[in-house]
Amino acid sequence: MRFAEPINFIILLAVLALGVFVFWALSRKKNLLERFGDIPLILKNAPYISFARQRSKAALLLVGLALMSVVLARLQFGTHLEMLKREGIDIVVALDVSNSMMARDMKPNRLEKAKQEIRGVIDRLKGDRIGLVVFAGEAFIQCPLTLDYAAAGFLLKAMDNNSVSIQGTSLSSAIEVAAETFDQKEKKHKVLLLLTDGEDHEGGALEAAEEARKQGIKIYTVGIGNPAGEPIPILDRSGQQVGFKKDEKGEVIVSRLDDITLQKMALATGGRFYHASAGEIELDRIFDEISGMEKKELEGTLVTRFDDRYQWPLLLVIILVVAEFFLSEKKKPQRRVTDARAL
Repeated sequence: MRFAEPINFIILLAVLALGVFVFWALSRKKNLLERFGDIPLILKNAPYISFARQRSKAALLLVGLALMSVVLARLQFGTHLEMLKREGIDIVVALDVSNSMMARDMKPNRLEKAKQEIRGVIDRLKGDRIGLVVFAGEAFIQCPLTLDYAAAGFLLKAMDNNSVSIQGTSLSSAIEVAAETFDQKEKKHKVLLLLTDGEDHEGGALEAAEEARKQGIKIYTVGIGNPAGEPIPILDRSGQQVGFKKDEKGEVIVSRLDDITLQKMALATGGRFYHASAGEIELDRIFDEISGMEKKELEGTLVTRFDDRYQWPLLLVIILVVAEFFLSEKKKPQRRVTDARAL
């Protein structure tokens, strides 16, 4: 036996307070009558008054209210198995963890801003499966498609610029690995959300996007960074900045957002490009588009459901309220028996 909404037992406090007040009021009423004279004599002259009936009516009402708290707390006992079906789409999020994502043109840096955007994605999901891909010079699956959003959030937290040993940025690898995550038999219900600064060192991104389109994947790209560019900081073990990355000539490397490439990739698959903003407005727009896509029935989950049994206390409440309504506060008048011999 259990209660689904035990917080509603707080009603019992109100019932207790009401009960104290009602019985105090009845007691006070009786005390006031005593001021006028002897109670038995008063009741003899007013035979219809019955304090016992008044207390009984109050008790019926109070017990009914107390049982109502049990009804609202949703009494449950007994269980049954139920197949929980979900409808949604498959979303794979690919996160760029290359060194250029440590640039600080977005606070606190591009990588943390991208992870914040992904957390916003996970928080918005309802019934859709999500997978995570991490990439830099190569890509691999961090989290396969799942409905366990807590697990996805935990694995996202562990993703940083040390997650991939080969540095650089290969957008084609990210798309190809993400495509492997989806069900290869389906040609729709697939969304790839790519968060990166767009610098592609390996090439082949547009060709990979075209192949993804053939597989029914729609790519949405979110650009992280500033087209004007930002130096890439060098951090020590404590996370303090000690300089900026330089090229072979000793010049500071400036990482720029390549929004042109990201736009072309998205358009090639029927998706769209968005620039990351502080208010994350782009996520609302992406999900507005995703919500309009055709959804599929995902694999059902067998869950245990408790059976509601609040109907029985509810029936008792109704009986008590009806009994209180028909129970009169006054005694029935007694018929006087006339002695025939007195006549």
